[in-house]
Amino acid sequence: MIKKPRSGHAAPQRSYRYYELVMAGFVTVYICSNLIGPAKAVQVHLPVIGAATFGAGVMFFPISYIFGDILTEVYGYAKARRVIWAGFAAMSFAAFMAWAVVQLPPAPGWPHQDAYEIAFGNAWRIVLASLTAYFCGEFVNSFVLAKMKLMTEGRHLWARTIGSTIVGEGVDSSLFYPLAFWNSGIIPNELIPQLMVSQWIGKTLVEVAFTPVTYKVVGFLKRAEHEDWYDRDTDFSPFKL
Repeated sequence: MIKKPRSGHAAPQRSYRYYELVMAGFVTVYICSNLIGPAKAVQVHLPVIGAATFGAGVMFFPISYIFGDILTEVYGYAKARRVIWAGFAAMSFAAFMAWAVVQLPPAPGWPHQDAYEIAFGNAWRIVLASLTAYFCGEFVNSFVLAKMKLMTEGRHLWARTIGSTIVGEGVDSSLFYPLAFWNSGIIPNELIPQLMVSQWIGKTLVEVAFTPVTYKVVGFLKRAEHEDWYDRDTDFSPFKL
């Protein structure tokens, strides 16, 4: 852990070899899973369960939580907070750009406007629901992991990553579906709780499946960066950069 500076001196700023790369990976996964994935519904047949239908983005969105776990575990909550805000800003701009491009009049004879609107013309209610759920879920995930790291004194990484994801994804799913679809006419209200639970379980299982990879990445980064941050004196307000 970095030593605290003496009183009256500014905190030293460390440079890291891989922090920006992890940030870029986080933001890329988040934007792609929200812009590319939701346009396609997927159905797979699973043993015992049978046919399962879900948005393709569900397969990749949980990876952003894995990135969030790695950031908080190695670099601490404050560094993760900056990345979460970067993802929020990037997704807000991407949503605005998608809306603006859809609204531009197509050239005469260009036959793909309808397909383009289907792929990128998300309603603003869904976009705002996604941003709200992301903001709350990611910060809860990072907060829980940081606190659990202190409670366990750095032991049992698997419990921290899975436990924080259970809480964070639970907040994400419980916010997104009611905000996006309640009384919308798109999804019947009685199906929303079922979708919330199924998406929550599915996303958490992705985290569980990736636990061995998370261990390897965290171990590599801690050795390469000479960093293993403990948030003992951290201000956990999400509204600071």
